[in-house]
Amino acid sequence: MENLPYLIAVVVAVLVTARLARAIALPAPLLLVAVGVIASYVPFVPQEPLDAELVLVGLLPPLLYAAARQSSLIELKNERWKIAFLSVGMTLFTTIGIGLLAWWLLPIPLPAGLALGAIVAPPDAVAASAIGRRIGLPRRVVTWLEGESLFNDATALVALRTAIVALSATVSPGEVALDFVIAAGGGIAIGVILAIVINRVLRVVRDPVSTTAITLITPYLAYLPAEAVEASGVVAVVVTGVIVAHQAPRVQSAAARTSTRVNWATIQFLLENAVFLLIGLQARWIIDAVIVSPTSTVGAIEFALIALVAVFVLRPIWNLIGWPLLTRGERIPMSYLVITSWAGMRGVVTLAAALTLPADTPLREVLILTAMVVTAGTLGLQSLTLPALARRLGVRGPDPREDALQEAILTQHATDRGIAALDATDDIDDEIRQNLRNLAERRSHIAWEQLADPDGEYETPSEAYRRVRMKMLDAEREELLRLRTTDGTDQEAVKNVLAGLDLEETALEVAQVRHARRSRELETEPPGGDCAELRAAPHTVAPDHPETCPDCERDGTNPVQLRICLACGHVGCCDSSVGRHATRHFEETGHPVMRSFEPGESWRWCYRHRITG
Repeated sequence: MENLPYLIAVVVAVLVTARLARAIALPAPLLLVAVGVIASYVPFVPQEPLDAELVLVGLLPPLLYAAARQSSLIELKNERWKIAFLSVGMTLFTTIGIGLLAWWLLPIPLPAGLALGAIVAPPDAVAASAIGRRIGLPRRVVTWLEGESLFNDATALVALRTAIVALSATVSPGEVALDFVIAAGGGIAIGVILAIVINRVLRVVRDPVSTTAITLITPYLAYLPAEAVEASGVVAVVVTGVIVAHQAPRVQSAAARTSTRVNWATIQFLLENAVFLLIGLQARWIIDAVIVSPTSTVGAIEFALIALVAVFVLRPIWNLIGWPLLTRGERIPMSYLVITSWAGMRGVVTLAAALTLPADTPLREVLILTAMVVTAGTLGLQSLTLPALARRLGVRGPDPREDALQEAILTQHATDRGIAALDATDDIDDEIRQNLRNLAERRSHIAWEQLADPDGEYETPSEAYRRVRMKMLDAEREELLRLRTTDGTDQEAVKNVLAGLDLEETALEVAQVRHARRSRELETEPPGGDCAELRAAPHTVAPDHPETCPDCERDGTNPVQLRICLACGHVGCCDSSVGRHATRHFEETGHPVMRSFEPGESWRWCYRHRITG
């Protein structure tokens, strides 16, 4: 109970600091470290070394599992060699480089230097996700960084374990290689087996509460057995998380997926931010330990700063050496390599790994201080400068309009498949059939309306529906709350009806039309393939009406978006508009291909094959 006030204080500090970071546009990890450093000098804050086992066993498995859940199995598979190049090659290269530097500059044996190298080598999964997604890096770069940070801890921890053993015994290169093979292979095997078991359990256990509870213990079910057999618990957790998340749409109910997503988002937010606060809280005792040690304080700080510079330098060197060999003719923008070279923020695993050094390790206090300086230095310098570097290089994530088009196309294909299943169903009333068709088509219209001009003059049908329905839900909720206070009202019934309203309101918020920025012409290659009509159709023709849909003008209605027929130049409104004149034009003339007539958009649509090009 005596630690409960401190736990509450950590949660409150995380909530307040994360909110402040968003308000002043600073990276939350950096601000949390700074708050932790300041708090470490507050008299009543406990000054105790961070429990390495608490981090490596208590916090690392759920943090890795949360990050793995958000990763794409398909993208990780497609980029597996580049991720291995970073997570294994980069980690070992940095380990050896820092190890030789420490051996040269400090009076320590080479195994102790390599132990330090393994400690500071791996960038942090939490920092990579937090910084990379915040500044909007290209998805491929984010995949590289997240994939590296998910698997590099395994490489670093095996290297650290080997270096610690080498401090007191001789270790052959063959033993080191065998240790890596056992760690990686055993971790993969345990992760795959556990993922299969968990997915089979989740097929049977469908209720959201039990499903969430199962996922909460899954990281430990992967990590602990793997470590017990000297395999990599890190790899086991990551493999399990990626596979379970990939199969979730097939094995979990929608309610269970929603519950799991919300609960893990909360856990991830608290743990991710708490670890950076914990890093800062270690500052005072680490500095005090160096001051009272026989080592020169100035010399220790100088070496820590030299190691920080070396960490910055070694990463681009490895990229320049290895990427040309790895890509084998593949054209990767140099800006991607620059960003990858500079995105190497370290995190709490680096500090926790330093605390696992045996008490008799030569210059242990200096090595721990170096880990602290590298962690804080990379977080501070790289997280602050990476956004400006990305802007300077013109590196950015996908245009939101490209995302909107991709979503619209995928939704259209899914809707078509659903309507086909509806048409194949005989035992259903015509009125119900039409209602289901309307609901399916409305989902498709909402997706296409994401491409509408956010500054347009007219409100889209989906926006109008959402605005009015939200007003209705507010009125319905107020009436239920009034009835709740009257005598004889069943409180359980009121709670159930309110829950139903909450679900509908949540769905409306999720489906809200997002206003996409129009920053460049949309030339994405959407899914769906190609067809003879798209190949034969021109990319542009002269419009018969340059400003709006002439049929809408005639009927006195407003178009949501405009389309142009690439056979005759007829301008018509989209299917979200009242008139649906572009589709009607196809039905009347048979002209198969139209193009978006919105500013900055060049995607085309074949009505006959229902694909884009």
